[in-house]
Amino acid sequence: MSKSIASLHQTIIGCTACPRLVQWREQVAHDRTKRFADQEYWGKPVPGFGDPDSEVLLVGLAPAAHGANRTGRMFTGDESGKWLYRALHKAGYANQLDSLSRTDGLLLKNCYITAACRCAPPQNKPLPEELINCRPFILQELQLLKNLRVIIGLGKIGFTTAFDCMKELGWTDRHSRPQFSHGTVVHLNDRQLLIGSYHPSQQNTFTGVLTAPMFNSIFIKTNRLLLK
Repeated sequence: MSKSIASLHQTIIGCTACPRLVQWREQVAHDRTKRFADQEYWGKPVPGFGDPDSEVLLVGLAPAAHGANRTGRMFTGDESGKWLYRALHKAGYANQLDSLSRTDGLLLKNCYITAACRCAPPQNKPLPEELINCRPFILQELQLLKNLRVIIGLGKIGFTTAFDCMKELGWTDRHSRPQFSHGTVVHLNDRQLLIGSYHPSQQNTFTGVLTAPMFNSIFIKTNRLLLK
């Protein structure tokens, strides 16, 4: 196990455990897309981002091919990130609205962001064995985030990954996975909670499955729970 968040980040960045994902992330970084043709892509696994003393952890799915796989930072450089950081700023967790690059000055307070899969997968769909390969990273993050009280699962995979990890660590006595829904609150133990949220993907936000008030309500709820 890594002894610090910083050393864990370096381990994640060097991971080559999933040949399919390695090939895809590097191909996307080489070919690029027209609107970012002049930019150098990150093209590696994306480490977590945020405050290592955080009480709040967000668990997403995976880096977007031309978002975090390009910029090297979670939820940075795509539409999902615009929604997420706008909501985090409104709730007091981020110092600015925008997340454009690793050098844009964005800081998170009392919030840390991770993902179930660290490499951009084809069609945004990691395979079950790829999620399993990534599991040790999030298990270590959970152990290193000593002040953690609220976990927000962004989407069903983020939600179930978070629960399964807590179960694997022996940090919840719940015997079965809770049902995922937007706004659900699960008491994992006497100190830690799991909240479900629809993922701020374009598929959800463009269709109205997830609206700004719905998304903001997750962080309002988080703030209230932290006061208890």
